[in-house]
Amino acid sequence: MSPTGTPAHAHHRPSLVPRLAPLPDDPAVIVVGAGAAGIAAARTLTARGIAVAVLEARGRVGGRTFTTRLRGHDVDLGAHWLHAGPINPLVKLGHARGESLRRAPQDGHAWVSGRPGRPAERQASARAFDRADQAMTRGAAEQGPDRPAASALPPALGPWGARVAQVHGLVSGRPLGEVSLHDFPSMEYGDNFFLAGGYGAYLARLAQSLPIALERPVTGIDWSGTGVTVQTPQGPLQARAVVVTVPMMVLWESLAFTPALPGPVRAAIDGFSRGIYEHAVLHWPSSPFRGADRLVAMAGGRRTPSGLLARIDGTPFHFYELDIHEAAAIDAAGGDADRARRHVRAVMAEHFGPRAIRDLSIPAVSAWRHDPWSRGSWAVVPPGHAGARQALHAPVGDRIWFAGEALSRLQWGTAGGAYEEGARAAEAVAARLSNGAA
Repeated sequence: MSPTGTPAHAHHRPSLVPRLAPLPDDPAVIVVGAGAAGIAAARTLTARGIAVAVLEARGRVGGRTFTTRLRGHDVDLGAHWLHAGPINPLVKLGHARGESLRRAPQDGHAWVSGRPGRPAERQASARAFDRADQAMTRGAAEQGPDRPAASALPPALGPWGARVAQVHGLVSGRPLGEVSLHDFPSMEYGDNFFLAGGYGAYLARLAQSLPIALERPVTGIDWSGTGVTVQTPQGPLQARAVVVTVPMMVLWESLAFTPALPGPVRAAIDGFSRGIYEHAVLHWPSSPFRGADRLVAMAGGRRTPSGLLARIDGTPFHFYELDIHEAAAIDAAGGDADRARRHVRAVMAEHFGPRAIRDLSIPAVSAWRHDPWSRGSWAVVPPGHAGARQALHAPVGDRIWFAGEALSRLQWGTAGGAYEEGARAAEAVAARLSNGAA
């Protein structure tokens, strides 16, 4: 995979393929995209008895939530955390459906300068993260002018300060200097879950029997008449309204609107920046870490990874998280998956020694930043753009609604946030249709 080629994850098959229903002949609503937001919108509209047609560009459902089968195990190549359990609708729905949810452990591992971290080092790390989280949460609640999230970091976090900024940059998708403090997520909701069998497979089960057409990309939306006409390579499709759930990064270039979107709407879309969060899947049976699904804090090396999630679901699989800086360095060197593998192996050898990683292999590396239907991991709000998410909640011409993770204030960057926004948009469309306004 090169920066302009096919992403490595595109070569993997989904672990579960749902049975889909045909599109209705005369849909009232078209949903663009069958990721978490599109699935939520379709489920909500179908439950209201509204005829809906979902158009998906890929040959599968789930968007950036995608589970594949590697060496006999179900492994996620996209989203894998069910974040913010108390407010995540996919956690509540998963419990109601009897899905195999498991709470993410609170304790993790520390690895410092080639050895297990000492208790004092682990405690210092925890204190640094707690202080930073509290400071940024307070800053996010400020009423003054927006500013970079990095400006709220306490000045004296000790030797773990650089790691705090690195990890928060990873989970934000960009360095904290490029992230809005007013948009920074609250640390109040840290009750996270994992799902046996994979997050992507869960989304595929939720898509079961929905009217979804695969490999049907939308190239344009004409809303000049009384309804909408959606253009696809297979021909146009008409409806009374449309819910657009594709990522902001795709809206930048790949979807034309006729007439053009109103200036404030276009400015809100274009003002986001591209978030980067990738991972390499490690198969490492002799890993020194025990206990399923535990984060590993690594420090002391010349090159320190932003994140490592060890023993996923108790298996020999680990996720090595690649942040924007590592992804950029890999791309500058050619950007293919083999270069990414060599980079990851070099970093792991530096921290654990060449002998310790003799059985480490890397069967997959994600590259959502090069996927034409995502073009990044999620949308990031830069300083001064904090109102964009809420601004896009309003419909355009009572015919176009936007949805997706980019519109979620508390759960941005997550499948849970996307699902919640898809359901919200669908409820708004249903209410408008029932009033005869669309």
